[in-house]
Amino acid sequence: MKKVFITRKIDEKGIEMLKKHFDVEVNEKDCILSRTELTKRAAGADAIVTLLSDVIDNEIINSLDEKTKIIANYAVGFDNIDIAAASKRNIVVTNTPEVMTQAVAEHAITLLLACARRVVEGDKYVRAGKYKIWEPDLLLGPEIAGKTIGIVGIGRIGAALASIAYHGFGMEILYHDIKRDDEVERNFQAKFVSLNHLLEKSDFISLHVPLCPSTKHMISSGEFKLMKKSAIIINTSRGAVINEKMLVNALRDKEIFAAGLDVFEQEGSVSHDLISLNNVVLTPHIASATHEARQSMSVCVAENIIEVLSGRPAKTSVQK
Repeated sequence: MKKVFITRKIDEKGIEMLKKHFDVEVNEKDCILSRTELTKRAAGADAIVTLLSDVIDNEIINSLDEKTKIIANYAVGFDNIDIAAASKRNIVVTNTPEVMTQAVAEHAITLLLACARRVVEGDKYVRAGKYKIWEPDLLLGPEIAGKTIGIVGIGRIGAALASIAYHGFGMEILYHDIKRDDEVERNFQAKFVSLNHLLEKSDFISLHVPLCPSTKHMISSGEFKLMKKSAIIINTSRGAVINEKMLVNALRDKEIFAAGLDVFEQEGSVSHDLISLNNVVLTPHIASATHEARQSMSVCVAENIIEVLSGRPAKTSVQK
């Protein structure tokens, strides 16, 4: 029987689907496997299910058995995998697009609202026993309705966010991408603009781009200086899209009003400088953390593996 190795426990529905066809081994430890452990346990696997926290580089890929046919990443992003090395070994790499679109868009709005209405600061204020009476100037922030949101990257998640912002809050939509999206422009009266124009004119900025050489640190000191002092920036894409040190400076110097981050330059490691600031809301990479999204991700992973190990094309291969 063909073997599937899963590097961390995922939603049970996908695992049960795989068990109907294959011998499935799951790492039950609540931790990331070391390179040595991963290599050892993946030995002889026909398929491997990985997470973003698993670094599947050229060395790891070349250590895999010749029978390995697919690496199914339990995520939309796949910058943790050396795609060129996998392709050279004729290993299919898949991801889980679409199924987490709504969840991530909702989380972006959640961070935006939390920053604007200073929810975390208010929570801390109450818990510290400081709340005694209503005050006219306590924790003031901007309203959202009718304001301008700039969306950098208008793929599935960016478009879903545009829909929420347009229909839910009557916001004006500006967007920047490598190409125009006629449907988004038609449905949400969105305007395609340069990145600099978007940064200058937006009250809220939300990032939805993959991490690649052209997007690393695309938001840095110069970009923060273009923004309104009242601007709020949200990042649910990849941490390194923002130069974190320059973000700290911008928040500390009040160049912008606030930031909401679900991702960080170093996964699982948040700088003390960020943690010490009050005008930033931090969440632990949970933008896709809904029951519905996690289950759909596991189903997508299972379907890809079943297809590939049955000799058919993957449903969501990331290779061209």
